[in-house]
Amino acid sequence: MKAQNKTPIYWSLLNYKDWNLYIAATKKGLCYVGSQNKQFEELSVWAEKRFPDSPLVEDREKLLSFAAELIEYFDGNRKDFTVPFDYHGTEFQVAVWNALCEIPFGETRVYSDIANRINKPAAVRAVGAAIGANPVLITVPCHRVVGKNGSLTGYRGGLEMKTRLLELERQGSTSDECK
Repeated sequence: MKAQNKTPIYWSLLNYKDWNLYIAATKKGLCYVGSQNKQFEELSVWAEKRFPDSPLVEDREKLLSFAAELIEYFDGNRKDFTVPFDYHGTEFQVAVWNALCEIPFGETRVYSDIANRINKPAAVRAVGAAIGANPVLITVPCHRVVGKNGSLTGYRGGLEMKTRLLELERQGSTSDECK
């Protein structure tokens, strides 16, 4: 009975070309974008931690606007996301996630850039932890953060997914310059 009073989390599997990932939203907005080719368990474990006792309800219709923007991004036709978000974290995490949203499409930043952006220059490791806790991959572009020497560093979706996203954006940035 308790779960009926909790906010439902609507979810769907987004299958588009060779992208396969779970997405989820509440009535307030997108709350989760999963890792490429991961099982449903990734979403269910996350939901139980962040939204305890909230029912997970499969509803492709409720996720259409979120899926549409992700598909536009995958096709190279979207650089910014306009869907509402419903992400929950500490004040520090939310500050980091908001700073990530300011990184322009096709560009990268290092962890210290994000720490400086939120006026916490000594909190580089904490910034890394907050980035790792980002629940909405791609749309909050944590893939745009790289190591100090430009190397690819950890990513919840895996380094293969991070590489693909950066390459997709690099190609999109190059095609804009040619127009």
